[in-house]
Amino acid sequence: MVEYGSFSRKLFIGCNSVFLCLLAIVCLLPLIHVLAISFSSSGAAQAGYVTFWPVEFTTSSYEFVLKKPEFFRSILVTLERVGVGVCVNMLLTILVAYPLSKDSRKFKPRTFYAWVFVVTILFSGGLIPLYMTIKYTGVMDTVWALVLPGAVPVFNVILLLNFFRGLPKELEEAAFIDGAGHWTTLWRIFVPLSLPALATITLFATVGHWNSWFDGLIFMNSPEHYPLQSYLQTVVINRDLSLVTSADMATLAEVNDRTAKAAQIFLGALPILLVYPFLQRFFMKGIVLGSVKE
Repeated sequence: MVEYGSFSRKLFIGCNSVFLCLLAIVCLLPLIHVLAISFSSSGAAQAGYVTFWPVEFTTSSYEFVLKKPEFFRSILVTLERVGVGVCVNMLLTILVAYPLSKDSRKFKPRTFYAWVFVVTILFSGGLIPLYMTIKYTGVMDTVWALVLPGAVPVFNVILLLNFFRGLPKELEEAAFIDGAGHWTTLWRIFVPLSLPALATITLFATVGHWNSWFDGLIFMNSPEHYPLQSYLQTVVINRDLSLVTSADMATLAEVNDRTAKAAQIFLGALPILLVYPFLQRFFMKGIVLGSVKE
C-alpha cells in the first residue's frame, strides 16, 4: 500500500498534474488557433500567417453572418427545435428505459423489444425511405420533421436503463408495498434519483439537436425554415449567393473559407459552451455513478 505522504505518491501526483496540464493545453490550442483565424483578415488567414493571435484584426466574418436577419431567424428555429426535441427525447427515453430496465421475469417481452431498439443502431432504412416517410406524414417543412426521426435516441435509452438497473430494488419494492403503481414509482422515485444521468442525457440531446444541419437541408423546403447550422452551412460554406444580398458583397469580399468556417465554429458552439458549466457537476456525477461497486 502506498502512503499518501510518501515520495512515490508525491511523484505520481506531480507527474499526473503535469500530464493533465499538457493535455489541457493540447485541447485548447486548436480552439485558440481557430478563434484567431476568425478575427484575422482574409489575406492573412489564406497566407497561413495566423497562429494563436489574430493578424490584421477584423470582424468581417462575424459581420457577414450577424448582420443578416436570416441568421437570427435560423437561431429561433434552432431554439424551437432544441426546446421541442429535447423534451420529446427525454420523455420517450424515460418511458422506454423504465420497462427495459426490468428483469425478463417481470416484463417478458423485454428481450424482444431490446433487440428491436438495438437493431436500429446497426441498420437503417436509408435516406430515401426516411424522406418519403416525412413527406407522406405531412410534417415536411415543420419543426416536427427535425424532431420525430430521432425522437427515441437508443444510445441514451441504453445509458438510462443501465442507470435504472443500478438503483436499489428495495426502494421500488417499498413503493409497491405502499400501494404505488409503476407510473408513480417511475416519476416519484426513479426520475428524482436519476437527475445526474438525466442531466447527462439532456446535454447529449441538446448538443445533438444544436449541431444537426443535414436534416434541415433535406426536410426544409425554404431557407426561412433552416435551423442555424443548416443556414451557416449553406451561406458560409457553400457560398450560396441566392441568400446573399448586394449589401453583403463588400463584406463577402473580405471573407474566405477559412475565416468563415472559424466564425461558424464559434457561433455554433458558443451556446453549448455557455450551457455546459451549469450542467458540468451533474454530468461528472452521472458519469462516475455506477463505476465503482462494493
